[in-house]
Amino acid sequence: MDKRVFKITSIRNNDNREYWKDKTPLERLEALEQLRQIVFDYDPTTTRLQRTLTITKLKKD
Repeated sequence: MDKRVFKITSIRNNDNREYWKDKTPLERLEALEQLRQIVFDYDPTTTRLQRTLTITKLKKD
């Protein structure tokens, strides 16, 4: 997907619907991910803290 071109149009446009029908599922997901990153101001290159999960057994009284 060319990230240099970005245009917002109405979803009711038939040309738009045909455009997305011609795209592969992977191309649609890539476009969706780009929109998600724009909306949530997310940069995938930044490092984040990893969450860890610890399961402990409770002692029975």
